[in-house]
Amino acid sequence: MNLLLPIVIVLGIIILISSVFTVKQQTAAIVERFGKFQSIRHSGLHLKIPIIDRIAGRLSLKIQQLDVIIETKTLDDVFVKLKVSVQYKVVTDKVYDAFYKLDYPHEQITSYVFDVVRAEVPKMKLDDVFVKKDDIALAVKAELNDAMMDYGFDIIRTLVTDIDPDAQVKIAMNRINAADREKTAAQYEGDAQRILIVEKAKAEAESKRLQGQGIADQRREIARGLEESVDVLNRVGINSQEASALIVVTQHYDTLQAIGSETNSNLILLPNSPQAGSTMLNDMVASFTASNQIGEAMKANKNKKKLEE
Repeated sequence: MNLLLPIVIVLGIIILISSVFTVKQQTAAIVERFGKFQSIRHSGLHLKIPIIDRIAGRLSLKIQQLDVIIETKTLDDVFVKLKVSVQYKVVTDKVYDAFYKLDYPHEQITSYVFDVVRAEVPKMKLDDVFVKKDDIALAVKAELNDAMMDYGFDIIRTLVTDIDPDAQVKIAMNRINAADREKTAAQYEGDAQRILIVEKAKAEAESKRLQGQGIADQRREIARGLEESVDVLNRVGINSQEASALIVVTQHYDTLQAIGSETNSNLILLPNSPQAGSTMLNDMVASFTASNQIGEAMKANKNKKKLEE
């Protein structure tokens, strides 16, 4: 009798422990009795009949994510890998369907993702795949929702999180992009160079205009100065021809003096002999005299023609 009591107590404790179980928050436990579905238990403390009842499984009611990588071909015959992330959860009211209708829900979802992606991507060129990735995600979500809702799974969202073309294609795309950028840079450089040339030409033209204006002003002032010098010399009895010759000779010697004062001057004034001044003076006087004679002869001929007429 004394030996049976401890055994009974131990058995009672084991039975009590095996009849009590807990279910975590956002989790559902499926209880079976003799292999047949009995009930679904949610979060909290629960009781079951030992040996007769058993917990067949537990399902998480949280949002879960399944990442699926698919390799397919685009319309322009480029192989590309897409990573599609599917966010889903078990519908609370359909735990029975989610547990009993599908053995491997991940494989089922993966199959549908493969089917949709390999139906949609081959219709697009590679560039369109990048641009229309949201359209691909929406097509996957629509297909999955229609198929998986019957099995107790709600597709929350699908995302195309990565598009990875073949390595050689990526290298070619980078080269095309680099060449396009180099072309754009060359166009900008050409435009900048053309602007510089135009502005330089404008500046040079303005410089020439101002330089010509300066030379004209300089010559005007020189002429005015020569006129004043001739007037002054005329007042002292020197005629205009002699005054002009004297001014030229004076300028000649002023130039020689200026050259002599510059040690690094490369200017050579010809003629430059000691007799150059007198020779230049005589030549200019003779030139003026000849010019006057020619002018008088032409004037006489003109008058003669008028008389003959």
